[in-house]
Amino acid sequence: MESTFSSPAEAALQREAGDPALLTPLADLDRVYELERVIGFVRDVGCQRVALQFPDQLLGDSGAVAARLEEATGSKMFILGDTAYGSCCVDVLGAEQAGAQALVHFGPACLSPPARPLPVAFVFGQRSVALELCAQAFEAQNPDPTAPVVLLSEPACAHALETLATLLRPRYKDLLISSPALPLPVGSPRPVPEPLERFGRHFPLALGRCLEEYGAFYVGGSEASSDPELDPDLSRLLLGWAPGRPFSSCCPDTGQTQDESARAGRLRARRRYLVEKARDAHVIGLLAGTLGVAQHREALAHLRNLTKSAGKRSYVLALGRPTPAKLANFPEMDVFVLLACPLGALAPQLSSGFFQPILAPCELEAACNPAWPPPGLAPHLTHYADLLPGSPFHVPLPPPESELWDTPDVSLISGELRPPPAWHLSNDPGCSALTPRPQLELAESSPAGKCINLCPLLYSFSKSAHSA
Repeated sequence: MESTFSSPAEAALQREAGDPALLTPLADLDRVYELERVIGFVRDVGCQRVALQFPDQLLGDSGAVAARLEEATGSKMFILGDTAYGSCCVDVLGAEQAGAQALVHFGPACLSPPARPLPVAFVFGQRSVALELCAQAFEAQNPDPTAPVVLLSEPACAHALETLATLLRPRYKDLLISSPALPLPVGSPRPVPEPLERFGRHFPLALGRCLEEYGAFYVGGSEASSDPELDPDLSRLLLGWAPGRPFSSCCPDTGQTQDESARAGRLRARRRYLVEKARDAHVIGLLAGTLGVAQHREALAHLRNLTKSAGKRSYVLALGRPTPAKLANFPEMDVFVLLACPLGALAPQLSSGFFQPILAPCELEAACNPAWPPPGLAPHLTHYADLLPGSPFHVPLPPPESELWDTPDVSLISGELRPPPAWHLSNDPGCSALTPRPQLELAESSPAGKCINLCPLLYSFSKSAHSA
């Protein structure tokens, strides 16, 4: 059966899968995938069933890696070739279905804490870096040896930052090296003092220093990429880095550099436009873009409270990965907000196929909370956990009697005056209700056959909004 949103069933039965080609030579398999470290992790944990999670671009190596690990450890390996949401998140749901006692995540990772405790090892891979070319590019971009600079990289190049810093330190004294913020093993003591954690990375700042003082030199990307903005990790850094501080990127293969200041300005302008769209919106769709990252339930409740306080109706949709075809079923939505990991929340933003814009939680916070942002806050937060109580960036909603709610507000898109939130004008405390819409039921089936989730659209709105 063929429909507008799916392929015919016969196509899956007639397709010839074939064997994926090995992407990495066998001689380099141990080095690229750090198999000795993975073997030590499996033995230390003492588990007999291990899940191996690969992104699509590394599935060609998955069979050889699993065979090598099974031979060395004697444990059973399960390959997770499909995830319900983004491949950068730890697929604890898939691991549980396989009965795995631990998981090894290969490829780029957002390093978000999983929703359920599970021993996890991360393997980013080790991309080759032309150190001499990158050092020359760094010197060309940073002629002042006294200027403070942070060395950043894509995850696969993180192994080379220490060696690159060794080449630069004889001349540059104020050089900071970032490292992936890997989760500590269970029972391990925390370092004292704890390094600053931001953007999924650790920054060992000296006492009295702050990250906003530093420029950035990013090693990663490729010259072949015509639109580097498609990289959500680099977009996250450009959005959150202090405006006015220099930020340059360097191709690890050729050493060619690019000043990212103009691109950072375009990204921030796009975010400001999305905030204005959210302020104009009356109906907001909250997309549950993850079930495997910690605190996703608390974040969903927080976003629903935000929309209610701002006098907007909120709709909760559980649709798996958002696609234009899926979201086209809900034309009543003015904007969508994707509740996902820091990389997943930015991934669909640049696609022009969606009929309504998709926002990150930070943009909804800026649109609905009149007390946002606090003084000195970075321009853009990418993880929804930063918005929740307990985070240093959390900003409570002002009380109903606060003058912040009555501040005149004009839309920068339509030029019209926005009225104060409806809930503030009414003494009715309102209520929350769930009303099913069976005529808009969607059936979502995972390609890996993990589960079939039949989920009607749930409308959540306040009494005052319902009467309107």
